[in-house]
Amino acid sequence: MLESNGDTANALFARLVLIRRLVLLGKVRDSGSALADLHLEGAPFRLVAVAELVVADVATRELRLRDARRALDRARAAALASRVPPLIREVESALANLDAPAARLRVGGTERLLRLDDVEELLGAGDLVVDGCRRQVHLGGKAVELATRPVLFALAATLAEGPSSEATRAELIWQAFATRRPNESHRARLRVEIGRLRKILAPMASVEAIADGFALRPRGAMRVMLLLPAAPGETSALLALLGGGEAWSTSALALALGKSQRTVQRALGALEESGQVRAVGDGRARRWVAPPTTGFATTLLLVARETLG
Repeated sequence: MLESNGDTANALFARLVLIRRLVLLGKVRDSGSALADLHLEGAPFRLVAVAELVVADVATRELRLRDARRALDRARAAALASRVPPLIREVESALANLDAPAARLRVGGTERLLRLDDVEELLGAGDLVVDGCRRQVHLGGKAVELATRPVLFALAATLAEGPSSEATRAELIWQAFATRRPNESHRARLRVEIGRLRKILAPMASVEAIADGFALRPRGAMRVMLLLPAAPGETSALLALLGGGEAWSTSALALALGKSQRTVQRALGALEESGQVRAVGDGRARRWVAPPTTGFATTLLLVARETLG
């Protein structure tokens, strides 16, 4: 309707509101497709800045950090040209977020913090990476999802953390089944779960039996690395899982973390109060998402064309 009346600026703004709604609902792929159809030629500077902020947000969630930085550079130039102070501050805040610690890398008993750029580089470097942020195992461009397989992920993480990517049976049983006094039933279950892990990781690595445990041996990779959330604890792990942009149910989060739903609900409630997560839907349809890294500094009300800078 706006376009049919010649109001292309407000038509663009309305489209941006709809695209941001997709991001808020955790539909990152759909929002990326919608962004590809936008036409910013000749648009007001502040709308160009808002559009590039959304582009950067989607790229960040998909770990395309070079694209995100380029979008934020364009957003900063447009924001400066628009002379809207809140918009300029928002772009600067988004740039600062890209340089903040995003994960911990643990290799050979040492640990260091990584930025998102470092995470992107790590996942494409050719090493076998057990990703404790998104509950995946990466090798090159391939990834195996373990978010809904908490026992298998615990086994993979324990092997990745151990010296020479090895762990004893006692260590594996403790991490996977939370028992310090294993019996024959635990040992039998461990054999079954190791078999499942061996099968699911077969294209990337082998899980070999050693004298007192098992070892993770990557196929063609140089090292095995363990990537963990930036800070220990359930809160950091929840934020890491939600950081991919997908919408999660409470039960799915509890399953991925190996915690009770009540524990996860308490953590989500605290995060919601601080504005770090938000709920979408009600009842059994309720899903949790991480809010966009950028909000709209400009008002969501449509404005007269002559007031747009």
